[in-house]
Amino acid sequence: MIHYFHFLYDQSPKMDFALASTLPPESSFFHQKINQPIILNHKWKWNTQIPTSDIKSRTITMALKKTKIEGISEALNEIASQNMDHAPARRRVRSAFVNVQQQLDHVLFKMAPADIRLEEWYETNSKGQQIFCKSWLPKPGIRIKGGLCFSHGYGDTCTFFFEGIAKHIAAAGYAVYAIDHPGFGLSDGLHGYIPEFDGIVDNVNERYLKIKGRPEVRGLPHFIFGQSMGGAIALKALLKEPREWDGIVLVAPMCKIAEDMTPPVPLQKVLIFLSNIMPQAKIVPTKDLAELAIREFKKRKMAPYNVISYSDKTRVRTAVELLNATKYIESQVEKVASPMLILHGAADKVTDPRVSQYLYDKSSSSDKTLKLYEGGYHCILEGEPDDRILTVLSDIISWLDSRCSSK
Repeated sequence: MIHYFHFLYDQSPKMDFALASTLPPESSFFHQKINQPIILNHKWKWNTQIPTSDIKSRTITMALKKTKIEGISEALNEIASQNMDHAPARRRVRSAFVNVQQQLDHVLFKMAPADIRLEEWYETNSKGQQIFCKSWLPKPGIRIKGGLCFSHGYGDTCTFFFEGIAKHIAAAGYAVYAIDHPGFGLSDGLHGYIPEFDGIVDNVNERYLKIKGRPEVRGLPHFIFGQSMGGAIALKALLKEPREWDGIVLVAPMCKIAEDMTPPVPLQKVLIFLSNIMPQAKIVPTKDLAELAIREFKKRKMAPYNVISYSDKTRVRTAVELLNATKYIESQVEKVASPMLILHGAADKVTDPRVSQYLYDKSSSSDKTLKLYEGGYHCILEGEPDDRILTVLSDIISWLDSRCSSK
């Protein structure tokens, strides 16, 4: 089951989506007539005896019932259905599914190069949170050309389809690193909750600054790689620390909301108000957009196996933070001066390819490439025909090779 938070983004096929900028306005929660009371539409019942101060301390949840995963045992489905608000539960579920995931009939797993050196570990960030980290290094004897640091999207983790993506890139001579953002995947934090977008950005720069000092990549070129919401995180990380990166790779980046999908100001104010009194509430509607995101039906059926990705209704503060992040990035796009590769499916109905075109046109980089893949859906690295997935991977590797050879 893939759920999608309309006005902003991204909750990919258990991977991730970004701005729903191409959806018809009438399909969006934020395009209801302004005189239709949002609270009444969702049948909220307020207890007027509860002080506002008490409301702030409560987590209001309107959870979605999890769909049964086909092709696995009842025992595994029972494990997958448990509450994963907190990291210990997510870690237990991942442990139960890791072998099942790797056996899926998907090109990223079936054709994954052998002898890739893997390492998993946790690091404590400056806020005291345990952050999950992983690396994929070429097999012994292969010279490492540079480092690629990954930032996943809202409905994704770094331990599912990215496992296959990372192995392919590592086999080409790159040290690939990834982290789960706070509140996502195996890292500490309330599931799917972003209290402050800058907190995630700062965590990325903090973690990768340390990783870039590892012996295998010290002194080599370093690139940041972001998908969807992860693209927004990567862009803001780059804007904050431009000298720390030798380039950026973006897949369907969340950097701007198309004008025809921007929420009306009154509705933005409602969200901001709600985020101050019940920030963790799961109330922002979602939609299953698997058919729009993953082109091949067979691959679409594999999305639910990313069991620890966030697939519930969007938390209110998360929604506000993502909206604010896109506004900020849109205002700063001209300051993006680093070498940049942008990849996008031309038939993407989840993230408008015009958003990537906007980034390409407005950025000040003198070394920028935009690749639009004809007929491609949103998940061009996970949901396309096998030959297209391998082509996109090859395009990323070729771009990295040309930037590293000049160093």
